[in-house]
Amino acid sequence: MNNSNKLESILRERGPIKKIGVIGMGYVGIPAAALFADSDKFDHVLGFQRASSSSGYKINMLNRGESPLKGEEPGLEELLAKVVKAGKFECTSDFSKIAELDAVTLAIQTPFADSKALEPDFGALKDGIRNVGKYLQPGMLVVLESTITPRTTDTMAREILEQESGLVAGEDFALAHAPERVMVGRLLRNIQEHDRIVGGIDGPSTQRAVELYTPVLTKGKVISMTATAAEVTKTAENTFRDLQIAAANQLALYCEAMGINVYDVRAGIDSLKGEGITRAILWPGAGVGGHCLTKDTYHLERGVKLGTEQLDYPADAESIYVLARRVNDFMPVHMFNLTGAALGRVNGKIEGSKIAMLGWAFINDSDDARNPPSEPYRDMAIEAGADVMVHDPHVLQYPDVEIHKDIGKVLKGADAVVIFTGHKEYFGLSPESIRELTGRDNPVIIDGRNVINPDMFIDAGFVYKGIGRGDKNQHPIKKQ
Repeated sequence: MNNSNKLESILRERGPIKKIGVIGMGYVGIPAAALFADSDKFDHVLGFQRASSSSGYKINMLNRGESPLKGEEPGLEELLAKVVKAGKFECTSDFSKIAELDAVTLAIQTPFADSKALEPDFGALKDGIRNVGKYLQPGMLVVLESTITPRTTDTMAREILEQESGLVAGEDFALAHAPERVMVGRLLRNIQEHDRIVGGIDGPSTQRAVELYTPVLTKGKVISMTATAAEVTKTAENTFRDLQIAAANQLALYCEAMGINVYDVRAGIDSLKGEGITRAILWPGAGVGGHCLTKDTYHLERGVKLGTEQLDYPADAESIYVLARRVNDFMPVHMFNLTGAALGRVNGKIEGSKIAMLGWAFINDSDDARNPPSEPYRDMAIEAGADVMVHDPHVLQYPDVEIHKDIGKVLKGADAVVIFTGHKEYFGLSPESIRELTGRDNPVIIDGRNVINPDMFIDAGFVYKGIGRGDKNQHPIKKQ
């Protein structure tokens, strides 16, 4: 009996997937676990979370049917309450319960320790895989949902699981990669409606993973491929999005230099539609944040280094993907430069000024503050001698940064107001109330997300600068 036939036989004997474990109770693991638990195809779902000082609080919250994720996540709190009340979901720190399961997924962050050296920090992921390996039983399915360097599933993950369990992947247990494809603010909908990429290390592993994910899909369908192809798909789709954002950001910088409005240009480009025409263009902004886009390019680049063939590419040419990362990383620097230039128009400077930062999260109406572009801006401003206060209605806390909920307190006495996040609360900002709170005749406002109407603020005496607003950034200052 060959390996595939042996695994098929073991899976057949085990029967359908009924009990599932999800390791990593974060933005990916929590909604996934809730949806698995809500399916009538599965009997029980365990969410695994370390009882650590930083995130152990999630265990009790989840077991009460409460979501530890803040910001707007339609339907998540209600679904958690439902599956907990039904007895179909619970969260635990007891990893030995893995032995009771039919399938385990891992949704653990995979940052980079050193992006220039292409060295990922797989420490947390390795710990998670080891925990699975210790309790792995014949016929179980293990799925990596974390975004990883191509070839990780069939090399590092396989090796750790086999070493810890004494079992053989593709012979005694199934192993696959099924990358998450979610965005905060729409987690449940994304899991149900987006197509699911599923890649096993062999045919039986792929089919077992398809069996796991099919019941939670509504509009989405499963797209099967190899594990390595699935890994490349995930890293590449995020890399392409980062590239598209960089293209919009570079265009915004060009439009500023040429004195025109990038949003007019964008609308013009986007208007060209028809058969065979693709002119999709994303939006410029104050920078790219989050866990995925800020590092997935480096996973893809590292995958090429680990490839089996020599890369054929223009000699001495920088990767366009890495260059895109540099452009997007530059946008907080550009926001800093705009702030300094605007203050200079009223004989001010960053040193000694009070800056009110509006928004810390990297995405609107969310508490997701992983790798936010607001952080390097704040660091630069403080290093330049500014007094910086941060407001965010959703982010409760952030290491070494005080996040205020009282926007009036943040705005009071500010020399410059800098909008970093497009939270809905900021779209209704009144120039009159801000001007009164700042107490400045000509307060500075920097819009990094196209949130405010520049003419309203310019007419009220503000010194305005915005990303891509070359048509407004040198406006005459109205004396009040």
